[in-house]
Amino acid sequence: MLPTVAIVGRPNVGKSTLFNRLVGKRIALVDDRPGVTRDRREGDATLFDLNFRIVDTAGYEDMDEQTLPGRMRMQTEAAVAGSAVSLFLIDGRAGVTPLDEEIARWLRASGHPVILAVNKAEGSQADSGIMESYSLGLGEPIAISAEHGEGLADLFEGLAPHIDNFQPPARNEDEEGDRILKLAIVGRPNAGKSTLINKLLGENRLITGPEAGITRDSIEIDWIWTTGPGEDRKVRLIDTAGMRKRAKVKEKLERLSVADARRAIDFAEVVVLLLDATKGLELQDLKIADHVIQEGRALVIAINKWDVAEDASALFNGIRAALDEGLAQLKGVPLIAVSAITGKGTDQMLTAAFAAREAWSRRVPTAALNRWFEHAITLNPPPAPGGQRIKLRYITQAKSRPPAFVIFGTRVDDLPQSYERYLLNGIRRDLDFGAVPVRLTLRAPKNPFDD
Repeated sequence: MLPTVAIVGRPNVGKSTLFNRLVGKRIALVDDRPGVTRDRREGDATLFDLNFRIVDTAGYEDMDEQTLPGRMRMQTEAAVAGSAVSLFLIDGRAGVTPLDEEIARWLRASGHPVILAVNKAEGSQADSGIMESYSLGLGEPIAISAEHGEGLADLFEGLAPHIDNFQPPARNEDEEGDRILKLAIVGRPNAGKSTLINKLLGENRLITGPEAGITRDSIEIDWIWTTGPGEDRKVRLIDTAGMRKRAKVKEKLERLSVADARRAIDFAEVVVLLLDATKGLELQDLKIADHVIQEGRALVIAINKWDVAEDASALFNGIRAALDEGLAQLKGVPLIAVSAITGKGTDQMLTAAFAAREAWSRRVPTAALNRWFEHAITLNPPPAPGGQRIKLRYITQAKSRPPAFVIFGTRVDDLPQSYERYLLNGIRRDLDFGAVPVRLTLRAPKNPFDD
């Protein structure tokens, strides 16, 4: 475990920009408008030779807990409580505002270690804001520019006493990375993705509510799923923004959120597509599923809100039939009924996800693969278009995750797609790959007399 630093402050002071600067990647969404960040987002940060866990929080607003800003503030308070030190950020150009003073009072009352940083301090426009910040009673401020990377040496000196003596336990990154299941939860807005993750975690880690589109950033959370005494399985849960039809996405911020969700799919191992039982299967769900398959990720489909579904049996069978027709290229995708409120079906969903990851990562020995291949072409020989035979000589597995195979033969460009589907379906069925995307490439040996 690395020590944690929580960045707090009112909206639009540059918290996400500083977060991106410290983690070295543009992973937190940044926009000119205030209130872009809602859930707290974590990342591994490096500042010279300091290594720590950084938490980007929503802008602190003094609102009722029942409102969305109030729920965002509760997430910020939880981040501060779990951190080794808080980094309080104010806008040097705007100076100290009444909300800054309110946040400072709260931080002082918490008794938690706090470092005061004045952002946007490049040039002389922030001089008055830096002087005003002394009135907050949090010690000497550190002038920085998150956008331009100025003042990081001073920030290092401020953070070092709080985290420099922390010694994280040694661990094998490759070994641990292989054990962790990277599981992304995707779907249309208001399908219950954040609620489902909160149920798995057993805490209100993510902001939820009746409003559609609450989640904006893709949030990664490491979690341990206990399946029995002494049986722990590591999971990296990834919550994503709702993905609406492209024609309906007009605002820049929503476009950024959807792009972030698509990146989460690209870096996941298994993707759970969450459907809304009260709305059934829609065309947008099929489009999301097709994108997951095209990216080569293992797919599990879960029907949420099963506790309020009407005529559940007919609904399940209808969705199953529609999936088999709409995803003809990958029939038999696991379909599981779940409830993010009661927790029904979550264990079956996770079991299916681990099984899908296992099939997605499987490698078949070349000898066994070619025995299957010879049997398959004996049962159903390739056609002979124009009276000329197509000779398929052997097959090899080029890679896994997703599984990809290469078939070598002559005149492979003339092989009909129907025969390719026959081979793909046989690989999935006979070699226990199940409903994971399988890639098949046909290659002919180079003819030395072509020239």
